Amino acid sequence: MATPIKEWSKLEVRAVVRFLFSKGTKPSEIHKQIAETYGEGAMSRSRVYQWCTWFGEGRTSLGDEPKSGRPKTSTNEENTTRVDKLIRCDRRMKIREIALKLEITKSTVHEIVHDTLGYRKVSARWVPKMLTEDHKLQRVEIS
Repeated sequence: MATPIKEWSKLEVRAVVRFLFSKGTKPSEIHKQIAETYGEGAMSRSRVYQWCTWFGEGRTSLGDEPKSGRPKTSTNEENTTRVDKLIRCDRRMKIREIALKLEITKSTVHEIVHDTLGYRKVSARWVPKMLTEDHKLQRVEIS
């Protein structure tokens, strides 16, 4: 038995499934070969059967299909810029106040403030988590 390949991608394993399926190999044998080559965690037996079904129906793409549902639109550049401007004008402003002023949800404002902009509250003021030279220069300019 060969040593399993430690680094692989989903697309690579799917390409192997497609290749072996096109050669007429049964899905159970494909799963066995993938498990030997890539390890047990590469692709489950049921997923191998699913991909074989899709390839048998004429699918050629190895990538994931686009997900259904509403796309994420509220955490965009425009809203991020607007939130940042409000915080820079009044560092004591609360997330609820920002959300009301900009008419976006509190959870979106929270995500923008904490995750995108990297601010945190210190003594009731929003400050960057790590001061950079730009932040220090802006502080001097404001003073």
